[in-house]
Amino acid sequence: MDGFELNKIMGAVLGTLLFTLSLNIVAGGLFAPHAPEKAGYEIAVEETPAAGSAQAAIPPAEPIDVRLASADLKKGEAAAKKCLACHSFEKGGPNKVGPNLYGVIGGPRAHAQGFSYSAAMKDAGGTWDFEALDKFLTNPRGEIKGTSMAFAGIKRPEERADVIAYLNSLSDNPQPLPKQ
Repeated sequence: MDGFELNKIMGAVLGTLLFTLSLNIVAGGLFAPHAPEKAGYEIAVEETPAAGSAQAAIPPAEPIDVRLASADLKKGEAAAKKCLACHSFEKGGPNKVGPNLYGVIGGPRAHAQGFSYSAAMKDAGGTWDFEALDKFLTNPRGEIKGTSMAFAGIKRPEERADVIAYLNSLSDNPQPLPKQ
């Protein structure tokens, strides 16, 4: 093997390496990732205002009777779908993680036969009227301390009224809704 042959082989290897390096530089320029404006992930946290601040005074919701007068059953049915993970709605339906909610309004707090209620729910007593259910659905664990219901609650008053109107319709004898 003479020097000329060795030069051709080394030239081919060097040319291949230069071509690969050039291809890498071009591809890096075309497909370069964009650097984020701010490093890390932003986590949205709802801040609660300190007591006494101007934001702490949240206006109270209208009474449930006023909200029920304009409640929408279709919206209530759609909003109640989040309850299906733990509750059933059909007459004679099974208890799941939570009790069957058919006929809940107007009935006692621990209404479902065969369901193992928490001691706090059994001790709460009373009936599920519109106002009691509205308070409970706002913040279940805050309303009945020690309840095993892990749901965070429905914060929007109009959505709660829609859900309550829908639950009221799921009964053999629905309670009369207020008129507008």
